[in-house]
Amino acid sequence: MEKHSFHLTAGWDGGRLGQGNISIGSLQSAISIPAELNGPGVGTNPEEMLIGAASTCYLITLAAILENKALPVENLSLTTEGIVSQEGSRLSFEKIIHRPSILLAPEATEEQVETAKTASVRAEKACMISKAVQGNVEVTVEPSATVRNKA
Repeated sequence: MEKHSFHLTAGWDGGRLGQGNISIGSLQSAISIPAELNGPGVGTNPEEMLIGAASTCYLITLAAILENKALPVENLSLTTEGIVSQEGSRLSFEKIIHRPSILLAPEATEEQVETAKTASVRAEKACMISKAVQGNVEVTVEPSATVRNKA
């Protein structure tokens, strides 16, 4: 078994309403509690980082599956929503919803459209980050696959 290590460095100034920074690979960012949770809203935050990890892993996995299926993909895009609930001071990351949009070439068949939608759901089950949060955060997929009209 081959193992890979990833290393993050971080610094923090102040208390709860302080600010910090992180650095990992090519990602460097200021960090703080988000404004939505009554923080300073500087840079990124754990909530955005979790959504970012989940969505990038999902998108890369989906792209690989679509490529393996040899589908005529012209465009692949994604929006992801993360839902955090707050009860008093207790926060809970409840749900991540991926909404991939797959545009297929004009020659795509209805069967290929359905294959793209099925691949969208399969990618969530295959994604390493989805597996890591499984049982703690609900992850769902609301796919859209369409065929571009002939010009």
